[in-house]
Amino acid sequence: MAKQQTLHCSFCGLSRDEVKILIAGQDGHICENCVEHAEEIIEQELGTSTVNKHVFPSPNKLTIKKPIEIKKFLDEYVIGQEDAKKILAVAVYNHYKRLNQKIENDVEIEKSNIIMVGETGTGKTLLAKSIARMLNVPFTIVDATVFTEAGYVGEDVESMLSRLLQACNYDVPAAEKGIVFIDEIDKIARKSDNPSITRDVSGEGVQQGLLKLLEGTEVLVPPQGGRKHPEQKLIKINTQNILFICGGAFDGVDKIIARRVNTNAIGFNVNKAMQEYQHDNLLHFVNAVDLKHFGLIPELLGRLPVITYLDPLDAETLRSILTEPRNALIKQFTRLFEIEGIELHFEPAVYDFMVSRALEYKLGARGLRSICESILTDAMYELPSQKVKHFEVTLEYAQRKFSNSKLSMLKVA
Repeated sequence: MAKQQTLHCSFCGLSRDEVKILIAGQDGHICENCVEHAEEIIEQELGTSTVNKHVFPSPNKLTIKKPIEIKKFLDEYVIGQEDAKKILAVAVYNHYKRLNQKIENDVEIEKSNIIMVGETGTGKTLLAKSIARMLNVPFTIVDATVFTEAGYVGEDVESMLSRLLQACNYDVPAAEKGIVFIDEIDKIARKSDNPSITRDVSGEGVQQGLLKLLEGTEVLVPPQGGRKHPEQKLIKINTQNILFICGGAFDGVDKIIARRVNTNAIGFNVNKAMQEYQHDNLLHFVNAVDLKHFGLIPELLGRLPVITYLDPLDAETLRSILTEPRNALIKQFTRLFEIEGIELHFEPAVYDFMVSRALEYKLGARGLRSICESILTDAMYELPSQKVKHFEVTLEYAQRKFSNSKLSMLKVA
């Protein structure tokens, strides 16, 4: 019986048992080590990375949009929130300029990380997603609620950079000039000011882990995530040029602001109009001191120098959100019915009904979608099986379907 020939790498001569992967060619084989060496040689000879070199343009070829142009783009998707959109537009524009800057006279422009404060459903995440549509730099959205202090069950803060790497197909130079949006930043607030025997591993511990990351340092990042693949090689990323944008609802911060602003002043010389304005627009006066009292540590706030706010949504804004943006809710449902060959039409009074219910339940723009779903669920269930070309949603139909839904049973706070 003939002895079976042992396969080996045609380049380095290692046998099949001595390597992890052996790729077969027409007349030979190559191992993973020789592939890595070949890639390094190509990079040295051509001076370019073979990974994802066409996905993100080099910094010198970035198309820089002016802040006004960026805000106009955001206006197509987000209604209202003028101050937040201006601040975001300036931050993104300055980030582009930092990528292109030539250091002269030892003046180096530092980044200005941002923190956005606003109630749920006011558009924080939508602003981030809208900016992601227009950027030429890698962009990722991460959730702060999954992070824990290093060494405990959960994700380490470095995993947000893993997602940024994945967003640009592991092109490290591109990732080092990207933007990270950290959502639900208020959920890692310090649980209590009182010292405790147990560690605050998902609160203050995470904030401390974010400090060097936000300021700028070299981080060893596991490309496939933290603890699931301990054998993977770590990638070094410098966060000096990564812009961090944080957003959170900060439920209850308005009471902290009210104590500082003093909206209950009495006397003959009190400006009642100003007092009412302050009471109705407390978030306009938010600053780092209020967020410190809420539970963010001073060291973290120092690395988030720009603080902006998002206004609570009033009836007029909610009415506009239903119909005006490019991805308006009514346009989405109309498109869903168009796919079935059905023309969907709403009575104008239905919009006012949905807005009044959304204000009643204080769910913001997300509440509008829940209300739309409760009204149209039966229609979306029945009409695809019927030969119907036109469907009109009347006020009486909307009120009847909503009253039969479980959403109508919610208790108003």
